[in-house]
Amino acid sequence: MPKDKTKTITSIGGQALMEGIMMRGPKQTSVAVRVPDGSISTDYLETNYLRDRYPILRKPLLRGIASFIESMQVGYKALSYSAEKSGMEEEDEEEEPSKFDQWLTRTFGDKIMNVVMGVGAVLGVVLAVVLFFLLPTWVCTLLSGAIPAIGPAGFWRSFAEGVMRIGIFVLYIALVAQMKEIHRVFEYHGAEHKTIFCYENEEELTVENVRKYRRFHPRCGTSFMIIMLLLGIIVGIFIPITQPVLRSIVKILCLPLVVAIGFELIRICGKYDNTFTRIIAAPGLWMQRITTKEPEDGMIEVAIDALKAVIPENGEDKIRK
Repeated sequence: MPKDKTKTITSIGGQALMEGIMMRGPKQTSVAVRVPDGSISTDYLETNYLRDRYPILRKPLLRGIASFIESMQVGYKALSYSAEKSGMEEEDEEEEPSKFDQWLTRTFGDKIMNVVMGVGAVLGVVLAVVLFFLLPTWVCTLLSGAIPAIGPAGFWRSFAEGVMRIGIFVLYIALVAQMKEIHRVFEYHGAEHKTIFCYENEEELTVENVRKYRRFHPRCGTSFMIIMLLLGIIVGIFIPITQPVLRSIVKILCLPLVVAIGFELIRICGKYDNTFTRIIAAPGLWMQRITTKEPEDGMIEVAIDALKAVIPENGEDKIRK
């Protein structure tokens, strides 16, 4: 078994946006966006970290749930900022508004963007519940008559549901990756990873230095999603319910536990390099071949600006045991 090598990693994490990148540091969050005139606009987002307000949320398992909630909140703000600065909103305004658009403007006024994004978030959650919870459970229930092994609750039932969820996830990502706009987001995603790698290796943050690093990072949201899907298989083994709706509700209630364990595994994979961590990280790193692309130099410049804005002076971003 190879030596358990400890890596130098930080608590800094990022998120690719449309024409920009968000970076989360230990104390603040920055967003850097390439604006229409070619320059880079970098600003800070107002954030209230739960772990600062409630120190108990820094404890193992609880910190994963807190980090997940924080990411959702900050990600929403970052997407809004990116859409505004990159010129997407201006492009929408130039188009002739439909009658429905006019009704929305009259009804909600300046709050229309928040309403639209809120409705989109709700519809996204509903779609996720249907695709990743109800559909696999319902299909396995239908197949239980023809395939007795997946009929009762247990390993094979949970395994079949898990494989179906992973298949839906991979297919969805592969399809949206064909869109030009999403492909650019995935290029920014690659720039984000390469820049963080450069910083963790304590090299100067220049385009030339960043370019040579790989784009697959073990502490990535893609890897986190894959680990959660795999953990869902294990959790499902212990749910003795086959009725689709009720089984799905119980699985949703188990999500905080899955998130908490998944966060700790991602943290371990980021810090240590051994046989165990390579096996755990392998599925997520493979999936990043779809969700990250080699970036342009201009994208790396955006990532560097975003990262420099959140680097603390006292080294408190270093992750320790």
